[in-house]
Amino acid sequence: MKAAGFESQSALARASGVPQPTINRILNGVGKKGPEAHTLVQLASACNVTFEWLHEGIGQRERGAAAAAPASFSQVVVAPEDDTRFYQIQKVRLRLSAGISGFAVEPETYDGSTVSVPRHWADRNGYIPERLIGVKVRGESMEPSLYEDDLVIINTADNKPVDGAVFAVNYEGEPVVKRMSRDAGQWWLTSDNPDQRKYHRKVCRGNDCIIIGRVVRKESDRI
Repeated sequence: MKAAGFESQSALARASGVPQPTINRILNGVGKKGPEAHTLVQLASACNVTFEWLHEGIGQRERGAAAAAPASFSQVVVAPEDDTRFYQIQKVRLRLSAGISGFAVEPETYDGSTVSVPRHWADRNGYIPERLIGVKVRGESMEPSLYEDDLVIINTADNKPVDGAVFAVNYEGEPVVKRMSRDAGQWWLTSDNPDQRKYHRKVCRGNDCIIIGRVVRKESDRI
């Protein structure tokens, strides 16, 4: 702060946009956790030092040295949980009953209870965040489109069948993720797995096949 020419906390607050009480807590080591990443980004910019140096004490101190890196490189900044650019969508396990259109959910905490999705993506598509849920894919029937343990975002507000679209379905009381297909005047649940003898299509009708919602996004470790 002093090296950058700031003689007071208030001056640094005005230059960085970080509230003065926050700066005071940082300087006095108050709090169990360190400052949030987005706060350090603002302070690093105002003090003309690199985020890595301020956050971890590693790398070049001066921003000018970092600027010599190739133009294709960009700094990765961790978004805080309350970042308004994202919606936090609940990860759940579905609990279903055969013949009943409603469903219950229970938290899925295998790697965190929520998944972040860009607000602009949801708003652009007209999705209601409260009607979106995250569910893990089970089994191999949708490979190579979806692999086991992929996370899919389901829009429970959209349960009207569409030919070629992927839906989460309550099929005889079991949650399945399948592609809908219209053929011979009927709706079918189809699998993307090329082994159609093992993963053959099934007719979707009546209370044995109830659409939960449309799959609108996926997260996968498979590249």
